[in-house]
Amino acid sequence: MTSEKTTTRRRYSVEFKAQVIAECDVRGASVAKVAMSHGINTNVVHGWRKLARESGAIALRRQQEFVPIRVSQPVAQPVAEGGIEVELRRGAVTMKITWPSSATAGFAAWTRELLR
Repeated sequence: MTSEKTTTRRRYSVEFKAQVIAECDVRGASVAKVAMSHGINTNVVHGWRKLARESGAIALRRQQEFVPIRVSQPVAQPVAEGGIEVELRRGAVTMKITWPSSATAGFAAWTRELLR
């Protein structure tokens, strides 16, 4: 009995592997989701990450991630005189509310009570 199914190994470039590993290193990223998005088995990506850790490639890359920049002071934007405008919809009913900008704390309290 012979099987007609032939399996071939896929080969990936070093740049592609580095891209996938970098996507996995993003805070909050899931290795499984990154692997699935590229059509790769999760175990393969875990293997790449292990090899990169052992070779020290990740440690070097992480040192280069921080780039100091100079940030200027933000320009203050003028506040609109109209106030806070809210539009609430429930079914066919629409309610528009305008709240004065000077009473933002009151608006926050009202919103908390409304959402309870």
